[in-house]
Amino acid sequence: MTRVLVTGASGMLGAGVARALARRGAQVRVLQRRPSGLGLDEVLGDVADPGVARSAVRKCDAVVHLAAKVSLVGDEDAFTRVNVDGTRHLITAARDAGASRFVQVSSPSVAHAGAALVGAGAGRADPGRARGPYARSKAAAELLALAADAPGFAVVAIRPHLVWGPGDEQLISRIVGRARAGRLVLIDGGRALIDTTYIDNAVDAIVAGLDHAPDDGVHGQAFVVSNGEPRTVAELLTRISNAAGEPGPARSIAFPAASGLGRLAEAVWRATRRPGEPPMTRFLAEQLATAHWFDQRRTRQALHWRPQVSLDEGFRRLTAHLSG
Repeated sequence: MTRVLVTGASGMLGAGVARALARRGAQVRVLQRRPSGLGLDEVLGDVADPGVARSAVRKCDAVVHLAAKVSLVGDEDAFTRVNVDGTRHLITAARDAGASRFVQVSSPSVAHAGAALVGAGAGRADPGRARGPYARSKAAAELLALAADAPGFAVVAIRPHLVWGPGDEQLISRIVGRARAGRLVLIDGGRALIDTTYIDNAVDAIVAGLDHAPDDGVHGQAFVVSNGEPRTVAELLTRISNAAGEPGPARSIAFPAASGLGRLAEAVWRATRRPGEPPMTRFLAEQLATAHWFDQRRTRQALHWRPQVSLDEGFRRLTAHLSG
């Protein structure tokens, strides 16, 4: 494997994967809508455009597909276009170009139907039961990708769970922003246990998925990736806030109230076409109130991977970054 296409390299995780592969000596090409700033061979465009997909994957031996529409709300068709159609076009282009490996970066939400996940494995992606347009579209995309697994074209799905770290413009920046504004609250006391994944560990797991994609027991399969250190929502929100010099959440509301507020906020955002995301959605309320942590034994054995950065070390690095 000398030539690898990484899509979505303008994001923290995609950029990390591209850098890691380049450090190993691979010829890395990246595809995303805006310049990545990585200094690598770059194609700018829409992954849902078949012509862009063909151009990006030309002469590549492998593909790591991270590009996706990620949001708590939005038009279902827009998610389908990017996440499902984009994956379909990229798989077709990769096979036509002679690539032999394809890593679909997915999400544990594809197999989450709302009930608590306690020591769960990687259940089958289920678009019919997944919660929200993002999860439904990612579930459909994962099924599409895994169905393409065939001799000479090894496909594996990697599902990193709640990736965070220094420079994160998604999870960390939102939590810190709300903490600074005094709007960070817990749901049901923040007692739910959840897994998260430090960025370096997520990068290593995706690279391991690429390395071992052809192995028996790996190709055609999905693997959930996390640090394997479940913590309460209250602890995670407090430690992230404290890393930025802010106090943790001091208030809590009950889940039914949070879910009701989320439903109302979603309706207002739809009716008024307000930009951005509402402060609460039904999906977010559910995620903050429901346990979701995973059995990592199968993932670690199959991918020959273990997390190298503990959560405690990750928080130390985050604190140094935010105070630097």
